[in-house]
Amino acid sequence: MSSISLRRSKRRKLKNEINVVPYIDVMLVLLIIFMVTTPLMNLGTDINLPDSRAMSLGSPQDPVVVSVYPDGALALMVEQQNTSVTREDLVARLRGIHTQNPEATILVRGDGAASYQLIMNAIDSINEAGITRVSLISRPAEGAN
Repeated sequence: MSSISLRRSKRRKLKNEINVVPYIDVMLVLLIIFMVTTPLMNLGTDINLPDSRAMSLGSPQDPVVVSVYPDGALALMVEQQNTSVTREDLVARLRGIHTQNPEATILVRGDGAASYQLIMNAIDSINEAGITRVSLISRPAEGAN
């Protein structure tokens, strides 16, 4: 009977080791999958960015808003009055604003359908007036008065 009890006690002993072989197999399979799929991923997209002479952005303080519309029309909002302006008139008015308040920030609000080039042209006009503190608003522009 003693030999039978020894066999039973050997069977009942549990191993307290982790079998890592299946984990290594899974890791190697994942490594191969990542090595094969990584070169196939397209990490960039070619786009044509508009040309600009725009300067760095600043924080708005008593802002003036320049709206850009899809047809290229511009509007200037000062003290909650939105008026349509031409490019030359915009530059002249912004020069006047800049001489009165050199710290003025200009916000550019582009319509969702306006092209990037039209918006960059408006920023170039603002920089031509001597203003370097320009920020973009992500909302669509409102209708010009």
